[in-house]
This record gives sequence, C-alpha cells and structure tokens, in this order.
Amino acid sequence: MNSSNSNKLTLIPVMITFFTMGFVDLVGAVSNNMQEDFGLSDSAANFFPSLVFFWFLIFSVPTGMLMNKIGRKNTVLLSIVVTTVAVMLPLFDSFMPTKDSQLWLMYISFSLLGIGNAIMQTSINPLVTMIVKGHLASTLTFGQFVKAIASFIAPLIAAWGATTTAPLLGLSWRILFLLFFVIGMVATLSLGFTRIEEEPNEGKASGFVDCLKMLGSPIILLSFIGIMCHVGIDVGTNAVAPKILLERLGTEGDTLSKFEYATSLYFAFRTLGCFTGSIIMCRFNIRVFFALIVTMMGLAMVGFVFGTEQWELWAAIALVGYGNSNVFSIVFSQAMLSAPEKKNEVSGLMIMGLFGGTVFPLLMGYASDAAKAAGAVHPQIWAAVVMAVGVVYLLCYTPKVKQ
Repeated sequence: MNSSNSNKLTLIPVMITFFTMGFVDLVGAVSNNMQEDFGLSDSAANFFPSLVFFWFLIFSVPTGMLMNKIGRKNTVLLSIVVTTVAVMLPLFDSFMPTKDSQLWLMYISFSLLGIGNAIMQTSINPLVTMIVKGHLASTLTFGQFVKAIASFIAPLIAAWGATTTAPLLGLSWRILFLLFFVIGMVATLSLGFTRIEEEPNEGKASGFVDCLKMLGSPIILLSFIGIMCHVGIDVGTNAVAPKILLERLGTEGDTLSKFEYATSLYFAFRTLGCFTGSIIMCRFNIRVFFALIVTMMGLAMVGFVFGTEQWELWAAIALVGYGNSNVFSIVFSQAMLSAPEKKNEVSGLMIMGLFGGTVFPLLMGYASDAAKAAGAVHPQIWAAVVMAVGVVYLLCYTPKVKQ
C-alpha cells in the first residue's frame, strides 16, 4: 500500500474522533432542556455551556506539554476516554435521590466533557499535521464538517427524546448521551488499533511559561482572540437561537422545546459550510473567503437584533451557521503556520482560546437577564449584541489572513 492510500486510511479513525469532538455541542440543546426541567434562569442555564468551556483555559496549554511526553495519538486516546465517561454519567441520574444531586451529576458530566474536549482539540489538530502534508486548512475544515454532523444531530435527538411518547428507557432527552457513549467506545477502539508514526520532538520541550510567552507574537495573540470570538458566537448562537425564536414567534403556552429546531438549523448550515469550505479553500483566496463568511455573520447579527419575521430569523441562523463554520480552521491554521517548529505549544494556546465559550454565554445571560429586569420586550436582543462584538473583531482580523 502506498503512502497516500495509507494516510487516507489513517484519517478514518481520526475523523471518527472529530465526530466525538462534536459531543461538546450538545451543551446548548441540553442546557435548554435542563432550564425547563429544573426551572433555571437564563444566566443559570447558560452557566452549563460556560462550565464546559472553562476547562479549556486550564487544560489546553498543559495538554500541549503532555503531547511532548506521551505523544499525540496517546493524548487523543486519553481525551476520547474522558469524553466517553462524561456522556455516560447522565445515564445514571435517575439513581440520584434529589434534583440538587441530579444537577451536581450534570455539573460533573459537563466538566469532564469540557476537560476531554480541551485535551482532544489541542491534540488532534497537530496529529492531523503528521498525516496530511498539504491543504492543512481544508483538511481541518473537513474534520470540522464531521464534527458538525454530531453537532447537527444532537439537538434533534434531544428534542425527539424530550417530546416523544415512547418510554425510551426512561431517559427522555438523555437518550442522546446513550448514543454518544456507544460512539465514544467505537472511536476509542478504532484509533487505538490504528498505527501512526509520530515525528520525534527535537530540542528542549517548552514549559508552561514558555508557551504563554508565545502570545507575545502579534499573529498568535490576535488568532487567540479570534478563536475566543469564534467559539463564543458558536456556543452563544447554539444557546440563544431557540430563545430568540420563542421571544419573537412564540405564542402563549409555547416552550423552548418547540423551537429546538433552531439549533439544528444552525448546525445544518454549519455542516454545509464545513463541507463546501474544505473545497473552496483549495481553489480560492482564503482571505477573500474569510471576509465573505464574516460579513455573512455580521448580517446574521443584524437579523437577530432587528428581525421579527420567521424568514428573517431563519436566514440569520443560516448565515451565522455557514459563516462561522470555517472561522476556526482558518484562524487556527494561520497561527500554526506562523510557528511550525512549535505546533504542540501553539495548538495548546489556540485551544485555550475556546475559553471564549465560557465568557460569551455568561455575558449574554447577564445581558438578557438585566434586560428582563428592566422590562425589555425582547431581552434576547442584548444577548445578540454581545455576539456582534465578536463579529466586529473578526472583521478587523481579516487583513491578517494569508493565503
């Protein structure tokens, strides 16, 4: 078997791992279901996705250092195991005696999901650079396409589980965790039995402070902030889109479950964006493409703030889904290519930027709660304004993108 075919076969278990990476995007749909089940406020419900992404701040840079010690493949395997345990825990919440203890189980599950995802996202991208020698941005985007499939089906399964009259083993929307647990086991076995030759580390491994000092490089610092904005908009849209539809289109008696399709619509266009983006970036100027997709996101924010008709809100969700789908791979690849001799360390720093998934939902929750307290008719407008700030930054980042 020639090297090209071997690399393609090696990519199969890696892409299954990208699918498990998408488990983290269940937090938006699940937090909305939990908000109804436990009677939580917007800020309390948004705390759960924030909790997931908090761990990126803690674990990303140490993971870059861990890869230097145990290798990239072993680090990815560790991340899958932690993620699989995370999605297993909610299956046991029926054994918990009180609502408070059930909430604490979800706190632990979401924390482990964040830790596993932080390790995975830090280690899998450098692993891909060992398998694919050209078209890095497009390959990473294809991986994001596979990840987006998991993100797309998560709210559909959660909504179906929450509304179906079938018993579903008594799991309701938690049936999603059972499915993802099985897929996590498949990912662990498939990658575990795949042979990947890793390039040896040369020179002295960087310490924690050395990694943070790399933020002194302008392109790495700007890319770090860009990643924060990307994931903040991603998690924010995931959590707030159903609330915006309920606020603008809902009638008396409607609940968030009726509008969970908004999250699936977002991820459907994000999936489409990842697939088409991986092709477009092989053929066209990346900077022009980046400017186009960020402009689409800007139009989406206008729709979220001013839209009142169903088609306007659907269009806004579609535009931000398609536009945001390729931001991560472009920004990440710009940082990686700026310091090719420090891929592990740069990857750790960029994934630490996913901490934006903690900052944005919290700010959005506080903004909407404050607007409600002030008597605003459409308080979710202010959550959209918080996301719009991230879009403005990405527009300013555009000149830094190189082909």
